[in-house]
Amino acid sequence: MIKRTLDLTCYNKSFFLFGPRQTGKTSLVRSSFKPDLFIDLLKMSEFLKYSKDPSLFGKEVQSLSSKKPIVVVDEIQRCADLLNEIHSLLEERSVQFILTGSSARKLRQKGVNLLGGRALTYNLFPLTHIELQEKFSLEEVLHYGSLPAIALEQNQSLKKNLLKSYVEIYLKEEVQQEAVTRNIPAFARFLELAGFENGHILNWSTMAREVGVHATTIKEYFQILEDTLLGFHLGPYSKSVRTKIVSHPKFYFFDTGIVTTLQRRLDSIPPPKSPSYGDSFEHWVILETRRLLSYRQHQFSMTFFRTTDGAEVDLILEKGNEVWAVEIKSSETPALRDIKGLRSFLKDHQVQRAICVCQAQHLYREGKIEFMPWKSFFEEL
Repeated sequence: MIKRTLDLTCYNKSFFLFGPRQTGKTSLVRSSFKPDLFIDLLKMSEFLKYSKDPSLFGKEVQSLSSKKPIVVVDEIQRCADLLNEIHSLLEERSVQFILTGSSARKLRQKGVNLLGGRALTYNLFPLTHIELQEKFSLEEVLHYGSLPAIALEQNQSLKKNLLKSYVEIYLKEEVQQEAVTRNIPAFARFLELAGFENGHILNWSTMAREVGVHATTIKEYFQILEDTLLGFHLGPYSKSVRTKIVSHPKFYFFDTGIVTTLQRRLDSIPPPKSPSYGDSFEHWVILETRRLLSYRQHQFSMTFFRTTDGAEVDLILEKGNEVWAVEIKSSETPALRDIKGLRSFLKDHQVQRAICVCQAQHLYREGKIEFMPWKSFFEEL
């Protein structure tokens, strides 16, 4: 059993737990609580029963004998009407509701209020290097990702099959259903192209031409991926003294293994000095940063910086007046020419820290820039 960083028992309140499928939401809930009522809306019988009569849920909860019962609803987005019942029940009696979900899209589409501040919101991600501990292998995680079932599987062939199955069944079928689109072939083409555009500045018009749809449709497709928690947009840093900065965001999938699969690279692990290895390392550092900031409840915003003439910083972390400029390089000793974007940024911006996250054995400095081992960087967050 992997001990998860996220502690759900800190507060005796109702909460939402969001995360992509197979990140371990149900396992974490079951190991943390002994629910009086557990409803799994992935089961067709449960889904049909409560979809037909949501009021039945309220009657069942009211019949529970515990003074403060714990009620779990797994995959709440499949029957969002239950939230109205839950809202009423919170007014009437003391109940702790634990509501898991792998998509916020249907909840937002229906204009459902997420219990008006009566419930906390948590997010669960694939396993971090801290959670994996001695089972962590950087090369394995860069290539196969860290979804629990895949990261803990020792058989390489089975790892590949699990990832292929995840992409084929979950991404291509379930997300297509969320899209409510009849143009399934176009969405499938988009999904593969999105894998190759991972971590790049998005050009919706160019992608639209390749997929054969309008640019607005490409934007909608990316929004579907974000709403279903399969990735996130990283916006450009806006507080720049320069006028010529890019205005389009980047998009990152939630797991490195998903990108490896979409790019059809599962059968060939890239060598450390290759561009693919560097891209995967950058992707993973950004993912791990996002996960750890969320778990530790640090309110840093995450953006990137790039000018139209190509000067770029991979990650800008900002909290109030505190700014960290972070460049990510997969080598042990990055050359100064490799971080020219970071050096350019420092000429025009005041920052508290300028960091090059890399695979150095120990921390060292060149002027204002800290060359920091990735483990040390995550400890500093």
